[in-house]
Amino acid sequence: MFVEGLSLSNVPGVNYEYSNLGFALLGRIITNVSYMPYQRYITDNILKPLGMNDSYYEYRDVPAAQLAIGYRWEEEKWKEEPLLPDGAYGAMGGMLCSLEDFAKYAAFHLNAWPPRNDADKGPVNRSSIREMHQPGRIGNIFNVKTPSGGDCATASGYAYGLGWRRDCNGIVRIAHSGGLPGFGSEWRIYPDYGIGVISFSNRTYGAPSQANAIALDTILAIAGLKPRTLPAVPLLEATKEQLLKILPDWQAKETSQIFAENFFLDESLALRKAHTQERFKEAGAIQKIGTVQAQNQLRGQFIIECTQKNIHVFFTMTPEAKPLVQQLDVWVEEKK
Repeated sequence: MFVEGLSLSNVPGVNYEYSNLGFALLGRIITNVSYMPYQRYITDNILKPLGMNDSYYEYRDVPAAQLAIGYRWEEEKWKEEPLLPDGAYGAMGGMLCSLEDFAKYAAFHLNAWPPRNDADKGPVNRSSIREMHQPGRIGNIFNVKTPSGGDCATASGYAYGLGWRRDCNGIVRIAHSGGLPGFGSEWRIYPDYGIGVISFSNRTYGAPSQANAIALDTILAIAGLKPRTLPAVPLLEATKEQLLKILPDWQAKETSQIFAENFFLDESLALRKAHTQERFKEAGAIQKIGTVQAQNQLRGQFIIECTQKNIHVFFTMTPEAKPLVQQLDVWVEEKK
């Protein structure tokens, strides 16, 4: 096929289009680089380390009692589909496995979040899994219907073998669906929530995407799940304590070494002091100081609860070996 040449749907590099041929070629690359059939390489290096021992490429290897038969709905009746043998194109989606096996694979993807410095115990690093969850190109922006019937703007794209979607509520969905004569499947995860769902179908191209969407959205609504939060690194907590010694009067400014060189160029010490004192006066006496809520490893915020209002403190650190405060915003907000 390659010797005879290929026809392209788009000019390379300007648009995305899924290609079975691309993944079949990837299987051949794995075979050539590893000096073994891609099926054996994937089984030995991905499936077995994850405990996926009920996964096969050739249907003849599946124990008869475990083998599902595929069907097509045609002429008002179900027709059995002949099972397809393995081959070069199996790299694009020819694997047979149990739901229990594939749940281990989905759990491995979920375990890549949130990012952390724990030891990597999987067949590939968590950072590589997260790379699979990042869109290489935004494909579409569209509205989807919420369970209440409203519109929700959503952006979608494609990553490494997986679809990416982010909706108007900030929910990120990683998913993939596919089908063959006799079968269809879809799996999706919400990495920020640590939850996912998998469905297999033995109907031709019967990917149960809508059922999975309803199941996940129902679980989120009923269980009241919240996104997993990034724990604050010690740097952010230490910086919070240093800021509390300075605010609101800035008396320790001259002896403090926590501010970057741009800090007092962006706003003078005199103005910062006046604005901060005004906001603390408006909020009243301090009652409680909250923990740092991390946005990332160099950015965080915390709440100072006061008698009249609450004070919101937001800060960003520089990316130096010894990070310094380059931005500090202090404002008051009504008590909730």
